[in-house]
Amino acid sequence: MNAPARIHETSSPVYPDAALQVSGKPHDIAVLVLPGFSHLALHAYLEPFRIANTVSRLPLFRWRIAGIDGQAIVGVNGLSIPVDVTVEELAAGPSYDCRLNQLAVVAGEPVERQLTPQLNAFLRLMARRGVSMSAIGTATWLLAQTGLLTDTRCTIHWSRLAAFSEVFHKPRIRDSLFVKDGQYSTCAGELAAFDLAVHLIASHAGAYIAQEVCRHATVEGQRSGSNRQTGPSGLAFAGVSDKLAMAMCIMEENVEIPLSMGDVADRVGISRRQLERLFAVHIGQPPARHYLRIRVDHAKRLIEGTRMPIIDIAVACGFMSASHFAKCFRIINGFSPQQCRIMVPAWVGPGLG
Repeated sequence: MNAPARIHETSSPVYPDAALQVSGKPHDIAVLVLPGFSHLALHAYLEPFRIANTVSRLPLFRWRIAGIDGQAIVGVNGLSIPVDVTVEELAAGPSYDCRLNQLAVVAGEPVERQLTPQLNAFLRLMARRGVSMSAIGTATWLLAQTGLLTDTRCTIHWSRLAAFSEVFHKPRIRDSLFVKDGQYSTCAGELAAFDLAVHLIASHAGAYIAQEVCRHATVEGQRSGSNRQTGPSGLAFAGVSDKLAMAMCIMEENVEIPLSMGDVADRVGISRRQLERLFAVHIGQPPARHYLRIRVDHAKRLIEGTRMPIIDIAVACGFMSASHFAKCFRIINGFSPQQCRIMVPAWVGPGLG
């Protein structure tokens, strides 16, 4: 069991907003960890709660590692962690020695093969009991498979965004660090798990404690969940040219039905000549070439993350023929879509798409 930080018997201050949240019992968290999990994501999520206990000198949070069974769980880096409680014990409810406030799920790879009937039943039981649920990284995929995310805003690690949006149509996927929508919280995983944990700390213990956690962890400040996680967005150029950033975002939002450069320029509110000048100065290539790369990159993620037919992927990325798609794909990547499909990991099965 991961015990909370010791309560120091000193005259140090007890922060009012934190004290109100304790109510005699810690906020109880179970973290369900599945084989192949990321240690970085797991500890980025857990450590803020430990720090919150330390800086407040109050037992604000308690956490336990849950497993499908009582066996140690091996992460993707080969290191294992012990299990404090099993899903069967959590499902028993009254026999578990505290009320569960939060269930976080840290999944591994291949995530598509991790939803067993036992896990599906457990997740749905927790949902029926009204337990708040957090999906870390690829665990969003599991919740979507159970049907719990129907019409729910959510996010997943950027490498799975394209595949997720094609396989699941009912959840409303967002390219964000984390999203909280009612009973469910989802995050991109890895270091975004820290941001989600800090957000939960702010909700349960107050903004001051959350700020102190960030300060203790030498983090500049609390990041908003609405921050984008993907790299090639125009946000990096927002300080240089808001018009350029806007043009990039418009391109990324219009992949399946590409816009003309004139339409992009009109939506940004500049002339096509100005648009071309912005890309030439800051990107070093014409806007049409950048737009093509965005579409091809999206196609590559679909090839790597699903088993959709190549022609369907081509259409989903705005190409009207397989031959034109193959030509553009090879120009950008140096190999064909078929060669890319051959390199897809063996765990991506025919059930995806």
